[in-house]
Amino acid sequence: MVMKHIEQAELELSEPPTDPNRIGDIAEHYAITYLWDSGYNVYKNCGCTGPVDLVAMTPEGKIILVDVKSLHGGKLGGRTDEQKRLGVQFLRFNSTTRKMKFVEHQK
Repeated sequence: MVMKHIEQAELELSEPPTDPNRIGDIAEHYAITYLWDSGYNVYKNCGCTGPVDLVAMTPEGKIILVDVKSLHGGKLGGRTDEQKRLGVQFLRFNSTTRKMKFVEHQK
């Protein structure tokens, strides 16, 4: 009986989310595990606003300010002036492939 409930839950979860807020939440969680797997310590912005979603720190202590962005229709918006001033890096999440990639910003 328990297995039947698990199988049903897996079927329900196989549909990709369409709510932009849910996709953003998923993207941030993927970003955290991606950064952990890459050797970073990760600290999350607990608010819903601001220029930074995550603060990542290398084992050597280098700080990277990260804004996680979901790829929508192949287009990614640009950084705000504040993000440029702070040196925020976009970490792109592809919700179809579940892949993460740092964006190379133009100066």
